[in-house]
Amino acid sequence: MKKVERINILMRYINNRSRFTISEIMQEFNISRSTAIRDIREIEAMGMPLVAEVGRDGGYFVMNNSVLPTVRFTDNEIKALFIAFMATRNQQLPYLKSRQSLAEKLLELISENQQDDLVLLNQILLFEGTNPNNPDLLELSDLPHPMLERLIQILLLDSYLLITIKEEQVIKSYPIFLLHLYNEKGLWMIEGFDLEDEKRKIFPVDSLNNVKSYSTKKRLRKKKILEKLRKQEEVTNLTLELGPKAIAQFKKYHPLKVSISYTSPYQSTAILKTFINVNHSEELTEITNWLLFLGGDIKVREVPEEVIKGLQERICLYCP
Repeated sequence: MKKVERINILMRYINNRSRFTISEIMQEFNISRSTAIRDIREIEAMGMPLVAEVGRDGGYFVMNNSVLPTVRFTDNEIKALFIAFMATRNQQLPYLKSRQSLAEKLLELISENQQDDLVLLNQILLFEGTNPNNPDLLELSDLPHPMLERLIQILLLDSYLLITIKEEQVIKSYPIFLLHLYNEKGLWMIEGFDLEDEKRKIFPVDSLNNVKSYSTKKRLRKKKILEKLRKQEEVTNLTLELGPKAIAQFKKYHPLKVSISYTSPYQSTAILKTFINVNHSEELTEITNWLLFLGGDIKVREVPEEVIKGLQERICLYCP
């Protein structure tokens, strides 16, 4: 471990403890006594108010009401953060009001040499959704649906929500317990437990008209909600064996609720089991398209007739 990285970790280690000794530092970081003492003295010089306790069992503690000094990043950590920041363009993330201002503030924290490296990386690396002829030209705005941030702010305080959704020009309200807020195929989705129908439901954030905490005296507890959901688990009606090519396609994209179990030590074969709601036309169409996307490296163990019919109709579209 490099010294800069060790010092950063050591500062966090110290700040999270009421008391520590040189022996504990030596054992935790696998360093010599002299190295441990030098590191502690360097941390003191950076401004961390350490107080030494004298005596046989003496050690150190951080003075009360102290603030952890500024954390220093290694060159690789800076590059990792910058690349992750670049890769999220076109993702329509919450709280991202101005990507340009954030980038400028990040650049102000590092040296000129590090800035030059990041500028070069920005010119070399391209991610999905960027124009190779003009990488700064984005296909989409970075800003998500305006209700997303409001939804998250309420979620940080309460998972019981009353959401209002616009469905076919009709406004409907649903009291829900939010299970997940996720992004799939560029769209933010709400997965929640409908507290009236007592069923799992999915709502697109783009259809969200309003959201607020659901205030009611008789709240169904989370434990009870999860018990009800377990009892409602659908029976598997789609089972596939995937070969290496199909697994590669699966890794590129798969619906959120679908997962695979590897059946070989080298992850070259796998089993896919899930439930398809054949009465839901949108879900049926999505799964049909996705199965064609997986390609021919699959063996079917179990599949609903409606899915087979949908596949046949799609294939016939390309028949002469």
